[in-house]
Amino acid sequence: MAAAPVWSVDPRTGKQREQVAVEATAQEVDAAVRAAHAARAALADRAVRAAFLRTAAEQLEAAEDGLVETADAESALGPTRLTGELARTCYQLRAFADIVDEGAFLDVIINHPDATATPPIPDLRRHKVPLGVVAVYSASNFPFAFSVAGGDTASALAAGCPVVVKAHPDHPALSELVAKVLRRAAAAHGVPEGVVGLVHGFEAGVELVGHPLVTAAGFTGSVRGGRALFDAAAARPTPIPFHGELGSLNPVVITEAAAAERAEAIGAGLAGSMTLGVGQFCVKPGLVLAPSGAAGDRLLKSLTDAVSDTDAGVLLDHRMRDNFLAGVAERAALPEVDSPVTPGAGGEHTVSAGFLTVPAARLTGEGAHDLLLEECFGPVTVIARYDDDAEAGAVLSRLPGNLTATVHLSAEEAAGEGRGPELLAELTPLAGRVLVDGWPTGVAVAAAQHHGGPYPATTSTSTSVGGTAIERWLRPVAYQGVPEALLPAELRDDNPLGLPRRVDGRLER
Repeated sequence: MAAAPVWSVDPRTGKQREQVAVEATAQEVDAAVRAAHAARAALADRAVRAAFLRTAAEQLEAAEDGLVETADAESALGPTRLTGELARTCYQLRAFADIVDEGAFLDVIINHPDATATPPIPDLRRHKVPLGVVAVYSASNFPFAFSVAGGDTASALAAGCPVVVKAHPDHPALSELVAKVLRRAAAAHGVPEGVVGLVHGFEAGVELVGHPLVTAAGFTGSVRGGRALFDAAAARPTPIPFHGELGSLNPVVITEAAAAERAEAIGAGLAGSMTLGVGQFCVKPGLVLAPSGAAGDRLLKSLTDAVSDTDAGVLLDHRMRDNFLAGVAERAALPEVDSPVTPGAGGEHTVSAGFLTVPAARLTGEGAHDLLLEECFGPVTVIARYDDDAEAGAVLSRLPGNLTATVHLSAEEAAGEGRGPELLAELTPLAGRVLVDGWPTGVAVAAAQHHGGPYPATTSTSTSVGGTAIERWLRPVAYQGVPEALLPAELRDDNPLGLPRRVDGRLER
């Protein structure tokens, strides 16, 4: 049977643009993985890795016009958004190059023999080594930053791990172009082009996670797809780590005092966050606990005015559009659910933003309204009106894990009075990032960032954004009683690589 063609599709019209490739066969997946595996030795030199990452950033910037044009044609996200996302991607590559140069990620620890300790300590030296080939599953909503050259790829290469990327079907042409740029950058430093493999097709993704030479996987996508791959990774004869980002409701709590203080500003801010990128951000606020009463009414009026002024937009593909329309219709049909601004079809290929309201009491027990506690991808949020703090807390207690959780406090509460400390304590178990008086959309690439959370937000405790994302692709190894001449250079007493390390309990920089 001939392999199925892979088409680039315009989400603005639903029409095919061009045939880009064909879906990879099992043999082609095997070849890509084996080529990546063979490239491991070329990444062993940290200086080469850092130079490769910086050259990749330079060459992506040099190709910006063509890349952004192709990305816009396949995603309809617009040149402004995509130009910024490409800049973020290049910054991320350079940030990991800096991390590689510094070397602290190797976590070098040396203990010299100590016969006086109980029990005695032998000569022990520990550092981290790369796992091997990493499978990367691209996301639909970030065609640069969470795709072929995105955070999973950048952090894996920085760790010394080659990658094989399963391209997302929403941007196959862009995936091919970016992969070519990365391969050229690799070749410029003597690294085999197979260090970045690329495959297309659903079956190829399944073959990839099961390949015996694949040692770990990174995924960003739906709960259904991510859970299937996670289970496959665990069911292998040799299970592998699967770092998946699956779905998130990103709850927001607005205290009565905060609403009384600045209802209009909070309503306008919420509208901007929930409609950003046509509601296609993984950290879009999907459930908002707002107080009943006059202050809450003012907030809803501000939200209504702002959302009503939002233009209809194009989702990433027509399947997502169909799911969005079906999802909001099913939610709006539930008892006591109202639509002050009805989300739905904005045109033949677009959707219009809106929001739903429901009494919070409908979410405090088991029942059909549990649907409102599930993510609906697109420009919609649910406002649950609560009568008192106990009711708000009861809703929070029923939420699954999230990437983010947000609270808006009054000035007095933010100073530590009233409900402020208690609410932070309630939100912390729910998410990997807790915000006060802000909005979750926008994930800074920074050392202190954590983009992850309790399941189903992610399948591990790691982050996919920020410098510590590199830790996912490393494993520690300790050497005991190994002669100096046989030790890796990272662990020798004279520290020939100039690495930061901890020796006999003392940090050396």
